[in-house]
Amino acid sequence: VQWFESGGGLVQPGGSLRLSCTASEILFRENAMGWFRQSPGQEREGVANINSVGNIDYADSVKGRFTISRDNAKNVLYLQMNDLQPENAALYFCAASDLMLYRGLKASAYSHWGQGTQVTVSS
Repeated sequence: VQWFESGGGLVQPGGSLRLSCTASEILFRENAMGWFRQSPGQEREGVANINSVGNIDYADSVKGRFTISRDNAKNVLYLQMNDLQPENAALYFCAASDLMLYRGLKASAYSHWGQGTQVTVSS
């Protein structure tokens, strides 16, 4: 499986970024998909999840600011991130779970991972 993630970068506090993720050999519409993030010295943290039927869940810390979506025709997963703050800086990963209807943000439920894209929030 080849993953391609993009959209990370440097943004000022209050700014926005949109992350994108696609992968070969994985049909995103047939999997639960998630976004995770990890900062140095921290555990990987679930950010958002969308399952195969479109149910969506978010971590409490990003509700109202982040939006996960999926383009089935293009097989692309997105994470729109608004009002970014320094504490949101991390390496962001997309991931696929073989549990099609999985709703949740436990990293152990996901078996396929992208390589990550770095998000830096700084003035």
